[in-house]
Amino acid sequence: MRLLAIDLGGTKLALATFTADGDVTSKDTVLLSGRQGKQVGKLIVDLVADQIALAGRQADEIAAIAVSIPGISNVKNSTVWAPNISGWEAYPLLQEIETVSGQIPVTIESDRSCYILGEVWQGAAKGCKDAIYLSVGTGIGAGIIAGGQILRGANDIAGAIGWLALRPPYHEKYKNHGHFEYYTSGEGIVRLTRELLHTKPAYKGGLRMKDPGELTTQKVFAAFMAEDEIAIQVFKRCIEYWGMAVANLVSLFNPEKIIIGGGVFGPASAFIPAIYEEAKRWGQPISAGLFVLEGSALGADAGIYCAGYAALKTFREFNAKNNVQ
Repeated sequence: MRLLAIDLGGTKLALATFTADGDVTSKDTVLLSGRQGKQVGKLIVDLVADQIALAGRQADEIAAIAVSIPGISNVKNSTVWAPNISGWEAYPLLQEIETVSGQIPVTIESDRSCYILGEVWQGAAKGCKDAIYLSVGTGIGAGIIAGGQILRGANDIAGAIGWLALRPPYHEKYKNHGHFEYYTSGEGIVRLTRELLHTKPAYKGGLRMKDPGELTTQKVFAAFMAEDEIAIQVFKRCIEYWGMAVANLVSLFNPEKIIIGGGVFGPASAFIPAIYEEAKRWGQPISAGLFVLEGSALGADAGIYCAGYAALKTFREFNAKNNVQ
C-alpha cells in the first residue's frame, strides 16, 4: 500500500509516496516551468495517473491521494483558490484528479493546514493536541490544531494571518498582502529594506543597488551577517513583528507549541530566541510562559509530509465510512 502525496508550490511541485508508518518510498520534484491555469491541473492529473499505473505494474496499489495547494481548499464546493497560479480562483482540481483516480479517495488541503499536520505526524509537534505552524516564505500563513482538530473557519480561510494588523494607520498597499505579510514575508523583507533605504539617502552601503530589482532577501541576510546598518534595522523590525504575531497566536489559542518554518526560516532560524523573548513581552502572561517556540523539524519537506499524513487520514476515514477492516 502506498500513500501518494503532492505538495504544489508557486514554481514547482514535490511528489512522494509514503508507507502508513511515514517512510518515504519515492520522491521527485517537478518544475512548473511557467505553466498556469489548466496546464498546472493537467500536470498534476498526469502525474497521478502515472503513479497509479506504476503502482499497478509493481503489484502494489495507491491507497489514497492528497494534494497540498498554496492557497485555499474550499471543501464546500470542492474548488481551490491559489493566488500565485493564474486561473485558479475557483479551480475544480478535485474533479479533475477524480477523472483518473477511480475508487481511490482524494483530498486537497491548503498548505497552511498541511504544514501543521506534517509536523504533528513526523516533526516537531509530535504528540501535540494544540499547536500552530507559522509559515514564513513568499507569503505568510498559519496552520492551527486545537484539541487535535484542524481549525478551518466558516469558509476554509482560517490561518490567513498575513492580514494581521500590527500597526496603524491602514494603507491601501496592505490590501493584497496584509500588514504583517507586507513587511515580514520573504518579499516583505525586500519591501521593508527599500522603504528604509528611502529614508536614509546618505547610506552608501552594499544594499544601495543601481537597479532596485536586484535586491533580494538573500542579499539582505548577507548584509546582516556583515553588520550592515540597514539590514540590522530591517531584522530588528521583523523580529518585533514576528514576536507580536506569535504573541497574538499564543493569547488567542494557548498552544503547547508554535513551529516556525517556511523559506525564510531557514536563514532566520537564528532569530527564534529573540522572537520568543519579544512574544513573551506582548502575550497573555500565563500562556506566554508555557508555550514552546521552535523551528520546523521537517524544513523544506514539511509540505510533502503534511500531504502524506492527509492521504493517510483520508484512507482511514474512507475505510471507516465504508466499513473496511
